[in-house]
Amino acid sequence: MKWIRYSCGNTTSYGILTGTTIQPVVGDPFHGYEVTSKQVELKDVTLEVPLIPRTFYAAGMNYAQHVKEVALRHGIDATLPTQADIGYRANNALIAHDEDVIIPADAGEKIHYEGELVVVVGRKVKNVTEADALDCVLGYTIGNDVSERDWQKLDRTFWRSKNSDTFKPMGPWIETEFDITGARTEIRLNGQVSYAFDTAAMIFGVAHFISRMSQYITLYPGDVIWMGTDGSSPNIRHGDTVEVGISGIGTLRNRFVRAGA
Repeated sequence: MKWIRYSCGNTTSYGILTGTTIQPVVGDPFHGYEVTSKQVELKDVTLEVPLIPRTFYAAGMNYAQHVKEVALRHGIDATLPTQADIGYRANNALIAHDEDVIIPADAGEKIHYEGELVVVVGRKVKNVTEADALDCVLGYTIGNDVSERDWQKLDRTFWRSKNSDTFKPMGPWIETEFDITGARTEIRLNGQVSYAFDTAAMIFGVAHFISRMSQYITLYPGDVIWMGTDGSSPNIRHGDTVEVGISGIGTLRNRFVRAGA
């Protein structure tokens, strides 16, 4: 099942997408809903971010090749993480499928993208075992973790390098029947494949992260966990378009625009 959040006129609603037809619901997938008899065509609505997270979590350095490439760029030995640590991102940075990423006018040239699987939590969970961890997952969507690397080095926190407005595209919908086994993540820059990887080739998997997090943090319906990326990005230029596709979910597409250009 594909859950989408969309706007039609002045109203923003949830619906269930089948093909190109949306069946609107009253309510939402987190707190209960009723299916209506109406139908809306996808082409007639504006896609919104699939949800506004209660808490926005992000796993960094969770693919071995990405760790190795970062180490190579810095001229140091690659050391894989020994435990599943989590960080936080900001909701103000979220934008939807086909919205523009705005590069601040004073940003440097090292603007990078990272295609990521996003886990959407569907029910409250605490102290869950790894064996039961996936029971709390509603579904999955796609994220593009945009970073300004000069700011990432200069600032004491990631407040602007990772959390500037529009730096976290997410969408286009939530897929509840996604099977990570055999899934591929493919990132395209202006229509050409930039890099691709096996989505499941994580250092620490989804169930492990959820279980570890839940020992210290209560997870709630509407929380999201971005699961990291593999590979590395070239510098993004004004006018570039990035597509992040994950087989079994769909494709998230966004154009990059430098402010004042």
